[in-house]
Amino acid sequence: MAWGLPSTTSLARFCQKLNRRKTLEEPTMETSLRRHLTTLDLTLLGVGGMVGFGLYVLTGTVAKWMAGPAMLVSFSVAAVASLLAALFYAELAVCVPLRGSAYLFTYVFMGELWAFLIGWIMLIQCLLGGSAMARVWSSYLDIIFSHRIQSFTEAHVGIWQLPVLAWYPDFLAAAIILLVLALASCGGRISSWFNHTFSAISLAIITFIIILGFVLARPHNWSTEEGGFAPFGFSGIMAGAATCFYSFVGFGAIAASSKETQNAKQAVPMALAISVGLVAGANILVSTVLTLMVPWHSLDPNLALADAFLQRGYSWAAFIVAAGAICAMSPLLLTIFLFVPRMVCAMAADGLFFQVFAHVHPRTQVPVVSLLVFGVLMAFLALLLDLQALVHFLSIGTLLVLTVLTTSIIILRFQKAPPSSSQGPGSPVGTEQASAPEPGQLRPALRPYLRFLGGCRPGATVAWALGVLLASAITLDGMLVFGDSALHLPPWGYTLLLLLSSATFLLSLLVLGAHQQQRRQDTFQVPMVPLTPALSILLNIFLMLHLSYLAWLYLSICLLTGEWGPGWDPVGAAGGEQAGR
Repeated sequence: MAWGLPSTTSLARFCQKLNRRKTLEEPTMETSLRRHLTTLDLTLLGVGGMVGFGLYVLTGTVAKWMAGPAMLVSFSVAAVASLLAALFYAELAVCVPLRGSAYLFTYVFMGELWAFLIGWIMLIQCLLGGSAMARVWSSYLDIIFSHRIQSFTEAHVGIWQLPVLAWYPDFLAAAIILLVLALASCGGRISSWFNHTFSAISLAIITFIIILGFVLARPHNWSTEEGGFAPFGFSGIMAGAATCFYSFVGFGAIAASSKETQNAKQAVPMALAISVGLVAGANILVSTVLTLMVPWHSLDPNLALADAFLQRGYSWAAFIVAAGAICAMSPLLLTIFLFVPRMVCAMAADGLFFQVFAHVHPRTQVPVVSLLVFGVLMAFLALLLDLQALVHFLSIGTLLVLTVLTTSIIILRFQKAPPSSSQGPGSPVGTEQASAPEPGQLRPALRPYLRFLGGCRPGATVAWALGVLLASAITLDGMLVFGDSALHLPPWGYTLLLLLSSATFLLSLLVLGAHQQQRRQDTFQVPMVPLTPALSILLNIFLMLHLSYLAWLYLSICLLTGEWGPGWDPVGAAGGEQAGR
């Protein structure tokens, strides 16, 4: 039997299934939520979700292997990129009538294929992030016991010297994950007092680190004799910024709480800016004192803060730092265990994952199967994988996810109406603007000058311009990062390609700006669209290209396993989605 090529009709139907979007109706449970959260509550929630990981997990790796003392510049660049992403995340959150994650937002605004890929990447990122947190939890607890746990394990189990794997199996890290798994399986929740208490303890210990660190500072450690301020150059600073980006991902908790916030239009962006600013300030100050206390090349990348105090002879301060790390990691780890199973359950209910993961315990309302499977898998990863390998893989997936969400902002602004059947606070302004130009059409004032674009249907030119914008951003960033020598181009060829990609990027940006956008009066909207999301996309891709080839290899494997592993079927997804509802 001969196999023929698929017909045009079948290909069109397949593409429609890939681009199928999720339509939401606002449930009564969400509309009845009491708006009681203030700007202070949101700020504390954001600080609690962000503070700790960057300080206790990333500082040692970035300082020793990527940026040196210039790590404080890396944190500054990462803070700017994360603040832009946080504002876009907030606008998407207020437009969707449900509490959601990047998976839900992508499903609503980008379509089924992108939603599956984003959900799968987020799942892998949470598994790796949780494993890294558990290993840090274990390492700092081992400091309190004067490294007796590590010595006992190495003596009785042995040492491994294999790439990616840890030197020894960390049974304590695996036990910590299983303990948190047991707590989450009982229907545990992170209450506000729990989050505020641990956040207060963490901030107090961070303040202690900064004060004592400046007292013990030695400016000589930034001198050329020790390697200088930026021993790895500009590329090292940018690689450090890309890695540090993961330390700011906790801002999603603020956007997810917008439905319970008083005056969300002002409180959400203000809380995002304040919390990102506070965490960035803490990261920058701690990075400064860390590399001033001891030479950056002498740090233990797994236990940088405690190791710095130990090198200076302040063991009691190292114990306080260890207690701070444990206080910072505990709520973050529990948050992952409460988030990941529910996201997997939602994907299964939508038909994008195995249906067995959609099972929810009738009494505790916990997705038991997804919680157990991914909890055990996380414990296995924490047992075997090296912390440095986990850190190198964390940021690239997060940057890709937020780049897709940033693209969703442009799609949202130029589409006719939000993909929701209800008219909630995120809906267009009202019927009084029914006579206004349709979003996606040329602005009336520009139609006489851009008549060649006027014949296209609404949104078609925007879609093409957005595609060209993304392609030119990738090309421009590639030229800036790799340069003419790495690309084996003559100087004139490199300059020409750089000018063409820059001009194409600006031209596509101007075409987008020439079209009508949605305007909402009662919700938060990011200013200066499409300029701000275009710059955010350019910055995110620029940071991604500075990551190592191992990070890109990990991302490729992650995407391939997501495509072939869960067996996602675009044809059967609609049936699963309806069944899940």
